[in-house]
Amino acid sequence: MLKIAYDPIYAHPLPEGHRFPMLKYELIPEQLLYEGVIGPDNLFAPAPCPDNILLHTHTREWLDKLSHQTLSAREQRHIGFEQSPQLTLRERIIVQGTIDCCGYAFKNGVSLNIAGGTHHAFAGHGEGFCLLNDFAVAASWLLHTAQAKQVLIIDLDVHQGNGTAKLFENNPRVFTFSMHGRHNYPFHKERSDLDIDLNDGTDDATYLGLLETHLAPLVKKVNPDFAFFLSGVDILDTDKFGKLKVSLAGCKKRDELVFTTLRNSGITCTVAMGGGYSADIKRIVEAHCNTFRVAKDVYNL
Repeated sequence: MLKIAYDPIYAHPLPEGHRFPMLKYELIPEQLLYEGVIGPDNLFAPAPCPDNILLHTHTREWLDKLSHQTLSAREQRHIGFEQSPQLTLRERIIVQGTIDCCGYAFKNGVSLNIAGGTHHAFAGHGEGFCLLNDFAVAASWLLHTAQAKQVLIIDLDVHQGNGTAKLFENNPRVFTFSMHGRHNYPFHKERSDLDIDLNDGTDDATYLGLLETHLAPLVKKVNPDFAFFLSGVDILDTDKFGKLKVSLAGCKKRDELVFTTLRNSGITCTVAMGGGYSADIKRIVEAHCNTFRVAKDVYNL
């Protein structure tokens, strides 16, 4: 059975001014349930991630600041949100959701978190709407508990996973692959193990051609026993910030390519949704829902 991490706090943690971008987290499960792609039994609600797991990735000082709400004004500006206990709780739940997805993925081949992809969070600070790095925490936990020996992170959000790249820059057991907009945030980019910088206006043919050229050889070279896939839909031509020209069909084809490559190689996969900022919320939801539809089809769940 396809298992999906979802908690209502994903959709309702922020001031009214941030309501629109959070609305997708409510609408995605509603759409999938309405279509019959999933049933209530496919959804599970994670608990908050405890400090002992977070500390394999994040510093004690940073966790204390989040817990005691002592972030400076500058730190809050870098994150893009005002601090609140509810926001910190949301991030802890998202991280645990990704960890729990790993356990379900071992059973079923794939599992998805309706939120997550907080790849701009570093060990001791947050950036770009990210406080805690869910993929980094989950990957570190898998390695620490010997559930995985080699991890591949496939980050296809339009923004480089700078926090993830920095966290694993000296760890050969985690290979970081980021395919992102050359002229997009973050403007100072860290060095992933493999970075593919995309020019503004990159279309379906160019995007999918580059991904197909690199992904299968990379999987063969890295030979991971676990993969994380950040399936941001801010690559869409309608995205307000993405600067690329990938169609809705092209974005779905991207997901098919990733899932098929991993499944054919026998690699377990956990997925997080990442970004998506098209003006039409229906287009964001449709693109994200395609990821769930494709995962279910490819893994026969």
